[in-house]
Amino acid sequence: MRLSELPNIGKTLEKELNDIGIQTAEELKEIGSIDAIIRLSIHGDTCYNKLYALEGAIKDVRWHQLPKEYRQELKGKYDQLKK
Repeated sequence: MRLSELPNIGKTLEKELNDIGIQTAEELKEIGSIDAIIRLSIHGDTCYNKLYALEGAIKDVRWHQLPKEYRQELKGKYDQLKK
């Protein structure tokens, strides 16, 4: 399945993911949102909303449907790994 077929993934984010070696939805699910956002951060700007978009895509929901507590947990993990 193409990445742009997932919720939250448009053509721009799909290209960014392709550029770091993530070509399919299956690869994104295998790698996970945290690892994917860390890889993206090496090559350009990232933000929490992009992290949430990736996690939502993996879970097949719009990112704003992720519970606030879950988004906070993702944010904490990302912040720890960025250090």
